Amino acid sequence: MKPSNEPALYIGLMSGTSLDGIDGALVQWIDDTPQTLAFDSAPLEPALRTELMALQTPGEDELHRSALAGVALASAYAQVCARLIAQAPAGADIRAIGAHGQTVRHRPQDGYTVQLLDGALLAELAGCPVVCDFRSADIAAGGQGAPLVPAFHARVFGHPSERRAIVNLGGIANVSLLACDSPVQGFDTGPANVLLDLWATRTLGQAQDTDGTLAARGRVNHDWLATLLKEPFFERQPPKSTGRDLFNPQWLDRQLGEFIEAEPADPIQRAADIQATLVELTALTVARACREFDAKAIYLCGGGAFNPTLVERIRLACAPARVATTDALGAPPQAVEAVAFAWLARCRLEGAAGNLPAVTGADGPRVLGAIYSPIGS
Repeated sequence: MKPSNEPALYIGLMSGTSLDGIDGALVQWIDDTPQTLAFDSAPLEPALRTELMALQTPGEDELHRSALAGVALASAYAQVCARLIAQAPAGADIRAIGAHGQTVRHRPQDGYTVQLLDGALLAELAGCPVVCDFRSADIAAGGQGAPLVPAFHARVFGHPSERRAIVNLGGIANVSLLACDSPVQGFDTGPANVLLDLWATRTLGQAQDTDGTLAARGRVNHDWLATLLKEPFFERQPPKSTGRDLFNPQWLDRQLGEFIEAEPADPIQRAADIQATLVELTALTVARACREFDAKAIYLCGGGAFNPTLVERIRLACAPARVATTDALGAPPQAVEAVAFAWLARCRLEGAAGNLPAVTGADGPRVLGAIYSPIGS
């Protein structure tokens, strides 16, 4: 689009570890504060979701399949962009699209991370510059490449006196710890929806445990929970990040082991108890981070913020801290990460650093993202 006198707009796109769909936000900045003008969400087509899930682990002809998945994802992203652009004010300048892409490998310990997306194709289809591949520059500087959202959370949700934790409950749970008298902290705490969705798929034949219904019928197996909490990742000191490279079906199967035998013979009750225990794992690992920080208020976002069973377990585990969703801060929980990637795109175009070295462990601030521009822009 051609520049105009209207304020510049950005689009942020996010498809996360849970692989439940694509979230997009059309964002305008007013006095350095983001205003979400429109939000759009679309499920991933089943065939694409299945392929992206399969690409999480080594398999045959991965390079070809990954390239095709990146093309398909660009097309799916472009459809979300088209609907958002249609809602932009007449004559508005869509400055750039910030697109996360789909993580299929995250190996900062080996010096790389992979987010599938054909950024050049998305730029052509959407007719706007695209900023993507946000994590690589941080990893090249010795960082984890994640989480990247704490810098955005600090800018938008920081408070002059209240110690706050912003908890994103995506496939993986991550926290941003915000206080006026100390540097921003942030790290992945462990699994959120990734294991809950996996177990729901196995036992219910559906992509997720809608409204946490299965978990609500279950009882926490405290012996098994103690085993789950022995995972070394939970004791590792930040900076740290994780994903399906660790918390995957193979990890869950190893952990289940003999505890399946100790569970009730009734398969429905057994499934519910396991789901309840996985919910408790997320609640306790999130609560540990928030308690150690002495957070007084905890705000939840991401898909898990719509799971009442998970939210209630977090509320109980974090008491007496106040727990709410980011709706209380004027930010719809499902849109927060998409808006964050719009902000990261804005940082890239302005030449501003998008990472926080204290969070990721990078050697210093880095301008993040690669830019793809359509012909004629």
